[in-house]
Amino acid sequence: MTHTTTHTVMIGAPAKVVYDLIADVTTWPYTFGPTVNAEVFESDGSTERLRLHAFANGDVRTWTSRRELDPANLHVKFQQERSAAPVKTMGGEWRIVPIADSATRVDLLHHFTAAQPEAVDLILNAVNNNSDAELAALKRAAEYGDDYDKLVLKFSDSITIHASRKDVYEFLYRSDLWPQRLPHVARLDLTEAVTGVQSMEMDTRSPDGSIHTTHSVRVCTPYDGIVYKQTRTPPIMAAHVGRWTFTDIGDGIEAGIQATSHHTVVIRPEVVTDVLGPDGTIERARELIRHALGTNSLTTLRHAKEFAENG
Repeated sequence: MTHTTTHTVMIGAPAKVVYDLIADVTTWPYTFGPTVNAEVFESDGSTERLRLHAFANGDVRTWTSRRELDPANLHVKFQQERSAAPVKTMGGEWRIVPIADSATRVDLLHHFTAAQPEAVDLILNAVNNNSDAELAALKRAAEYGDDYDKLVLKFSDSITIHASRKDVYEFLYRSDLWPQRLPHVARLDLTEAVTGVQSMEMDTRSPDGSIHTTHSVRVCTPYDGIVYKQTRTPPIMAAHVGRWTFTDIGDGIEAGIQATSHHTVVIRPEVVTDVLGPDGTIERARELIRHALGTNSLTTLRHAKEFAENG
């Protein structure tokens, strides 16, 4: 039996702005709360194949989907090619309907079948919760307009390591050992109920000695890299996602890798003055976040370099 749902939101923004946010899945991890990672691995312009990791009822699930992009009619159709149990099949459509120059209705439709009849309510709960969360986030991002670009901070830091991918990856993967290996990590609790999907709660120590607690989910791919999303962020951040990636360089005795830490952060403008004081600005928030995250990432990479090169 096929089950269907429809979720709707009104957005105070032009339809094209809304469509672009939906069409570009690379923005989903930091725009949509349920999405941990989204990767386009095949595209011909109008058709895409995606690999997604996202929360469903509190657990991270992964699946592949095919999307049909229709910018002329402002529609995006999707169909899961390989679903995650207990879903048997899942598909749907985003319909973006212009109401006025800066008013848009978005209908998010799903149709699905369950692997077992008793799983229907569980799937419905996940679809309803995720759809509501995604539409609320889409509304928030679209209504920021051009200001949204100013709130999104992207940067990366790299270091050259003359060692194997495996050794560097293992240092980053074994985050349970970071409190003994990294000076800025005061505490870290790690669970890995599903191989390669980690849940991590971490206390990090700032230069002023204060402790900040974050919770992240990490998707680990030996020995290619690690992507992560913070599910509990500092108050000034609406979202924080990142990646550790490796690029092979050199050959012979000069062979090694370039290890890179990538960050994308969305700043919450409504709390900037609360956190930074009455003179706080978005630009100052960007500078402070860039410095804090970049410092910690480079510290981690330098310790990974020492570990990998010296054993």
